[in-house]
Amino acid sequence: MLNVNDLLKLTDLINRFQLVRRQVLVRGEERPENSVEHSYQLALTAWYLITTEKLDLDLPKCLKYALAHDLVEVYAGDTWTHHNDPAFVASKPQREQAAARRLRQEFPEFLELHEVIEGYEARADKESLFIYALDKLLPPLNVYLDGGRSWHVHNITLEMVKESKVAKVSVWPEVKRLYDELMILFTDKQGELFPKNK
Repeated sequence: MLNVNDLLKLTDLINRFQLVRRQVLVRGEERPENSVEHSYQLALTAWYLITTEKLDLDLPKCLKYALAHDLVEVYAGDTWTHHNDPAFVASKPQREQAAARRLRQEFPEFLELHEVIEGYEARADKESLFIYALDKLLPPLNVYLDGGRSWHVHNITLEMVKESKVAKVSVWPEVKRLYDELMILFTDKQGELFPKNK
């Protein structure tokens, strides 16, 4: 039977997850989003799309994938696609596998969490593919709503966004369709959203 110390340990993990900073700036604030905010947004967006589009997906499984998909970042850190150290980006799988092992050691009683993390990483079912694709769509949506500020700060071009996203969002047709619509918006507002010096 769990006790309050077990609950404190989980709460501490969630608090540490909240300390993981991402590269997308929060609209109207001078700080980057954190991984808890991102995971919550992914879960709510998935729920919205699955129910409104009547997608043939297991909603509870998708929500679990969304909530846990980046939890390894507590120990592995966030790996930004455009990081200036290619070796750091290349080390992502090893760092995340080590982090998953550590989570398993710290929470052996939370078997379902470990199954969800492994299932998401394997991308062997349609729910994990959907969440994977949707996860890649959210940052550009947020940056667009913030007027491209993150892209200006990091000197990211429209071509860089396309190159880093298109293959990943293409694993799920509905997400790819929304991505294509978003790229039309980006192209129409390229001068505002992206730095002009590239």
